[in-house]
Amino acid sequence: MRLERSLEKLARQAIADALGVDAPPLLKPANPAHGDYQVNGALPLAKEQQRPPRELATKVAERLAGEPMLAAAEVAGAGFVNLRLHPTWVAEQLLAMARDAEHEGVPPADQLQRVVVDFSGPNIAKQMHVGHLRSTIIGDAICRLLRFVGHTVIGDNHLGDFGTQFGLLIVGVREFGSEAALAADAIEELERVYKLATAKSKDDPSFAEAARLELAKLQRGDADNRALWQRFIAATRVELDKIYGRLDIHFDAWLGESAYETLLPGVVKELEAKGLARQDQGALCVFFEDEPELGKSPFIVQKKDGAFLYATTDIATVLYRRDHFHADRAIYVVDQRQSLHFKQLFSVMKKLGVPMELSHVGFGSVLGKDGKPLKTRDGQVIRLSALLDEAETRAAARMREEGLSLDETQITELAPIVGIGAVKYADLMQNRLSDYHFDWDKMISFKGNAGPYLQYAYARIQAIFRKGEIDPKSLASTQALTLAHDAELALGKQLLRFADVVHQAAEQSAPHLLCDHLYALARLFSLFYEACPVLRAEPAERTGRLLLCWLAARQMRTGLGLLGIAVPERM
Repeated sequence: MRLERSLEKLARQAIADALGVDAPPLLKPANPAHGDYQVNGALPLAKEQQRPPRELATKVAERLAGEPMLAAAEVAGAGFVNLRLHPTWVAEQLLAMARDAEHEGVPPADQLQRVVVDFSGPNIAKQMHVGHLRSTIIGDAICRLLRFVGHTVIGDNHLGDFGTQFGLLIVGVREFGSEAALAADAIEELERVYKLATAKSKDDPSFAEAARLELAKLQRGDADNRALWQRFIAATRVELDKIYGRLDIHFDAWLGESAYETLLPGVVKELEAKGLARQDQGALCVFFEDEPELGKSPFIVQKKDGAFLYATTDIATVLYRRDHFHADRAIYVVDQRQSLHFKQLFSVMKKLGVPMELSHVGFGSVLGKDGKPLKTRDGQVIRLSALLDEAETRAAARMREEGLSLDETQITELAPIVGIGAVKYADLMQNRLSDYHFDWDKMISFKGNAGPYLQYAYARIQAIFRKGEIDPKSLASTQALTLAHDAELALGKQLLRFADVVHQAAEQSAPHLLCDHLYALARLFSLFYEACPVLRAEPAERTGRLLLCWLAARQMRTGLGLLGIAVPERM
């Protein structure tokens, strides 16, 4: 049940009945001191009808009075209508939620789609680093959210596996490579070789030309070069799988740039045939004279020497996703700095008549305490494996400092759950468009808005059931619930907001909305637990309070799961 949607429908009908017009209610959460929600629709109508807004608001409030889901509808201020949910109605919805352990009362989206989510996208022959963190974590959360509301989702890891760097790697391996080093640590060796080859290509034109020739041979299908290239890919995939395994992230497709190689000549022909691309200084380009907001730079799809570019591959990728995945929508989880590229790409696809809905989910940068992009002390990019190692080490140390009832074996087992969960939550709690400062102390904390705090809140609830020797699933058959205490009612209302938040987070690609909800839920549960004895409560109250505990734990587990964060049963 989507609470806000139900209220909007109710308030819209009240406006129609009371004022004779179909108008939006302009519903929004209210100041808790005045109500749960506020209807502001009377204010703009007052201007249209030349009548006092409080007069209109009063008529709407009178129409809403007596509705089963409302305890009160009161006019306030210039013409607002404050709404309070009825405790009996809230209790009825919670009992219904208790019987829906699979979906937590979250209905499917109105219009289900096939959605491709393009995220992570590291390069072959290179280590994943902190720059891949946000795309990987945000993209995974978006996949989970969309699936939960019923969409068919294809998570696609669009690898950088075909480009000029491979010519350098091929000649570099042959000149500088070591078979022993490749066998011991392939990615480390390939990165070393690439640096040497890049440096030499800048000083030695013949070496640079040799790299270009080897790249051309690779693109024409030369057997030796293809074998080397496949070796680069296989070695990289082994390392990538280790990282994704630690992060509990999975993909439905691993279609890198090379997957579209055979489609590129056809893309160019189609652009020319439809008059969308023209020659400019020997290169084939799409211009945007009719769209000045897309900038003066053209979208180059073929270089003077006949080589294709990222732009060409990206067009082919959209066409492939349309034809092979039959996708209704594609979401690109890529750094906000690439926004112009995607605006131009989406414009080209519109000109080509591709009906797919395309969106760029951009994000800001991860910054150090100095406000600059996060790097090691010696200025190097931080490898993602090293960052995850440190997260686990710091999580173990923090659990020891907190004096939790855990032995060393348990701490070792929980360190990945707490450390990696903390890294994910610290990223996802941000508005994704903002840069954020990476702060280990705030990130791995059992106090305040942090992943470990929420995991601990969940574990505390599980401890209640263990102490009381209660199987929480037995509470699903509860027939009655009375929310007599203010803390019970406040917790119940927060639980009912879950469906709206999940849908909003999925629709807006905004995981931080779910983080906000879960943090508020954890705080309200803490206030409830302090104010309302559970195991020591009178029998008439005990079952209802246990039910609230169970629903809160379920929602925390489900909500954190939608963020890709695991929860410990004990802590």
